[in-house]
Amino acid sequence: MQTLTIHPPDQLKPAIIDLPSSKSISNRLLILNALSYSPWPVKNLSDSDDTRALYTALHSNATIFNVGAAGTTMRFLTAFLSRIVGEWTITGSERMKERPIGVLVDALREIGAKIDYLEKEGYPPLKIFGSSLQGKTLELPGNISSQYISSLLMIAPRISNGLTLKLIGDITSRPYIHLTLKLMEQYGVKSVWKDDTITVPEQPMTPVKVKVEADWSAASYWFQITALGGSGISVVLKGLDRYSLQGDSKVAELFESLGVKHKFSQKGLVLTCTGETTNRFVYNFTDQPDLAQTFAVTCACLGIPFHLTGLHTLKIKETDRITALINEARKLGFVFTTNNVDDLCWDGTKEEEEDRPLLNTYHDHRMAMAFAPACLTQGALQIENPSVVRKSYPGFWDDMGKAGFVIENQD
Repeated sequence: MQTLTIHPPDQLKPAIIDLPSSKSISNRLLILNALSYSPWPVKNLSDSDDTRALYTALHSNATIFNVGAAGTTMRFLTAFLSRIVGEWTITGSERMKERPIGVLVDALREIGAKIDYLEKEGYPPLKIFGSSLQGKTLELPGNISSQYISSLLMIAPRISNGLTLKLIGDITSRPYIHLTLKLMEQYGVKSVWKDDTITVPEQPMTPVKVKVEADWSAASYWFQITALGGSGISVVLKGLDRYSLQGDSKVAELFESLGVKHKFSQKGLVLTCTGETTNRFVYNFTDQPDLAQTFAVTCACLGIPFHLTGLHTLKIKETDRITALINEARKLGFVFTTNNVDDLCWDGTKEEEEDRPLLNTYHDHRMAMAFAPACLTQGALQIENPSVVRKSYPGFWDDMGKAGFVIENQD
């Protein structure tokens, strides 16, 4: 398997980075564009593997779709195809076949969808017999992946009587649901979200010209690089929306306690390292689960004990991210602990680190990108299967090179 060795620069170069487009927004807009029969293509689409997989499926005459490791694509397509007359098969990678989809399938079956499991009950691959759907009130656990909820919300205006979703218990990733409803609003879709209930009536959708903004999740790795680079380091990030709908835009506020100031200018978002950090970092990542890996690694490298909570969805991502973080951080000498449910802690405990450690990515793009900047404080390190970054940030290694990192590819 391919590995990559990353050497830290003697001094980080002032870098101007063109961030990739938001995968989350791209994939939602592709579905909404298809549902509204829009004649206009989505501008500035993400070049990520996930978005490519969804774009290919939506513009294909095929009836069998292999979405690889693209979880968003699997979930969005499952709902989308359930209302299109025909027989459809959706499959994916071996890891995808381990990622549960039963909650979404059960919900779709309640409104008339005909879906069969082709292998393991509750998991892809799926056989879908598309037909007309009859809307009603559905009760769903609030702590499931927001992608299940978003996939149902987006088809709601196009099914008989629309949909009402009653979310039971704590609601996970609330900003992602809000993002979905706001993007639907651009297509003229009206909805009501009151307390734990979201109602989307059956209604027409108006095609509109849309453009995708840059990805705040991708920006998080540059906040990390700035924080670990030392006082005076400056990075400029282009394409970010100051008033973004993305929940991960919270990263700018959170990194202030890790020594990174931010300021919008005509050039873009300017990041500067102040070196002024908190003594302990505590935060509930229920609304921003994709930032957890970045903060765990950053805090450890800065020597800041932490307690991260709200991580229950991390166990069903591209990998079990909590276990993966514990395993790989140990190679750098950091001893993380967890309650094995929804948290990750570090009390400052260290042990001897490996010499030029080989960090496993577990086929998870965020594992690769969250650990790569650690070389700034830990020295040269190796990343296995570095191509996983294509899932959300295909140009990540090239951009690191612009900042002065020396990247060696080894097949």
